[in-house]
Amino acid sequence: MKKYVLAAAGVVAAAVIAAPAAVGASTETSTAALSVAAAPAKSAAPVQAAPAKVTPARAAVPAVPADPVRTVREGRRVDAGGGFTVWLTRDGKHWTGPDGYENFRSVVDGNIDRSTPGVSHQSEGNENGAFHSGLFYGTRKAGRVELTDSEGHKTVANLIALPGRPDWGVWYTHTGPVEGKQGGGFDVVLYDRAGKLLAELPGFDFPAGR
Repeated sequence: MKKYVLAAAGVVAAAVIAAPAAVGASTETSTAALSVAAAPAKSAAPVQAAPAKVTPARAAVPAVPADPVRTVREGRRVDAGGGFTVWLTRDGKHWTGPDGYENFRSVVDGNIDRSTPGVSHQSEGNENGAFHSGLFYGTRKAGRVELTDSEGHKTVANLIALPGRPDWGVWYTHTGPVEGKQGGGFDVVLYDRAGKLLAELPGFDFPAGR
């Protein structure tokens, strides 16, 4: 009997000794878990974006202006509008109007001085409008022929010349109703391609074909 009591006491003692260890282990684990849960989360380091490359805009390249003088082969008929046709030969300017009659202005008969820049002017008109044309000569750098009426209104003409760009060519254009018998009341001015004044023909009334 004494032997069994001692054995039971040993079992109780072993249980008491083991209990603190188990309790301590459980407490330590819970504390560690709480410590991890309570620790503040580390914020992620901000990511710095690489600066964007800025490519400077290229300045617009101005377009090269087209040749203001149109080249036409000898004898080619050019529709000048309003029933008028113009063509060039080596000896001068030819044109017809709605009436079908052919007109001619020579560049080789000595009536113009091709050693210096100049312009001529022929016109046909009525109350509905007028057709103007003429020669420009004495230069291979013609850039613009401009008509100005008595009220200051300006009209820029079309320019044509033969291949090889001789020192003469033809200009033509249309305007509204004209003053005077044939619409000669227009100043005609010839400029080079840089805008420099080369020649001027003051306006006054004159018969067609001058």
